[in-house]
Amino acid sequence: MALFLSEKEVAELLPMKDCISALEEAFRQEALGQAENRPRTRLMMPKGSLQIMPATYLGQKVFGYKAYTVFPGGVRFLVMLHDSETGQLLSVMEAGALGQIRTGAASGLATKYMAKQNASVAGIIGSGYQAQTQLEAVCAVRPIKQARVYSRTPEKREAFAKEMSKKLGIAVQPVASAEDCVRGADVIVTITNSRDPVFKAEWLAEGAHINAAGSNHWMRREIDADVVQRAELIVVDDLVQAKIECGDLMWPVERGLLRWEGVHELKAVVKGHVPGRPSDKAITLFESQGVALEDVAAAALVYRRAKEKGKGRELPF
Repeated sequence: MALFLSEKEVAELLPMKDCISALEEAFRQEALGQAENRPRTRLMMPKGSLQIMPATYLGQKVFGYKAYTVFPGGVRFLVMLHDSETGQLLSVMEAGALGQIRTGAASGLATKYMAKQNASVAGIIGSGYQAQTQLEAVCAVRPIKQARVYSRTPEKREAFAKEMSKKLGIAVQPVASAEDCVRGADVIVTITNSRDPVFKAEWLAEGAHINAAGSNHWMRREIDADVVQRAELIVVDDLVQAKIECGDLMWPVERGLLRWEGVHELKAVVKGHVPGRPSDKAITLFESQGVALEDVAAAALVYRRAKEKGKGRELPF
């Protein structure tokens, strides 16, 4: 019988470090041909949308999809996980927390391979609920001692700084501008819904790594073309999906400033086919669209943990 897992149970069963490890193995398996991702499909309606993201993960003998609805009343997420050998439905799980954690974990995984080993200063632009797991993930893979946060609303960035200082045990400082956030930072995260670039290339320190995690629509750009051109290595979680959704890269490609052939996939970096850090001085850029394989890999881990710990409740099918 299939297992239903609530938001609370999913969050309890998916610690950040374990999620990063689960995604690392999933991308390694994808490089070996044991996993396959499909881009997000959006079905638009007059008052909202249905968005579906499927993937197979034969390395864990599962497949599944995340489906979510976006309406004025809010966003609702579900993941359906199946056995890849029998087709049996294994689990239905609420996936708001899962998505938040795995989005942070993807940036953490990219940071593990692409940032300087001694990175100690992080800057994050954006202070919404997704920003929390972004900073948590970066701190999980690098010895971050200080972080700065900038967002347009002073009260929100101050509340974020206070909460994350307590949670992570480091100094998180709210700053008054994006420039103050970016200058001198070893790792920069952008996690906004901005339609326009949120910082300038000239602010980047030598050797900085950037996780651009907010834009998954062709009409949104957090990163400008100058930043893209300064990056010696550009990595995406899925190239097919990036060509559809990544406004940060689509804009310079359309203007002849970048070729898709120069963009690499995270699976190639994890498998060792592409070095994640060309040099200590290199600027590196990870463009995170948020892909189905990440959801399925995280869900597979949650399901195994739930079975081990007797969590969730059985559904009558």
